Amino acid sequence: MGKKNNISSNIVQISLNAEIVNEQDIDIEESVFVLMKAAVEASLALENCKGEYEVDITLVDDDRIHELNSEYRNKDSATDVLSFPQWEEVPKKSEDFPVHIGDIVINIARAIEQAESFGHSVKREIIFLTVHSAFHLLGYDHEIEEDRQIMRDKEETVLKYLDVTRE
Repeated sequence: MGKKNNISSNIVQISLNAEIVNEQDIDIEESVFVLMKAAVEASLALENCKGEYEVDITLVDDDRIHELNSEYRNKDSATDVLSFPQWEEVPKKSEDFPVHIGDIVINIARAIEQAESFGHSVKREIIFLTVHSAFHLLGYDHEIEEDRQIMRDKEETVLKYLDVTRE
């Protein structure tokens, strides 16, 4: 529970400019976009980041994410989300300028499929993918089990804070 309090105490010290582009023009409730921004803010707060930050989030289809995955990761397949961090270690405090921490690209078609497969809402899946990707931007990965568990615990802390459950 200490982590949850850490989010609340730090959240007011973060200014986040999240530009979200819905390339697919899929009808998504405005509240989902608000929660996406809040998800990145909460992820930053959990990491004790203070100041002004920027992140760009783009919602795409299978074809576009396949292109990006092939071009940037040499993987000839579509995936659910891609993260493009701008820092090896994100500054914990930005003083003179907003720090652009990176870009998140979410495959909205895959998010819809996964939500159905996992038995929860599309909103929950989009927010999970946003949080997951935000932690990649913050330097976390899940290549080994120990790192995967650390990242998963952080994701769950943020999802609980946002009250985004498996509805």
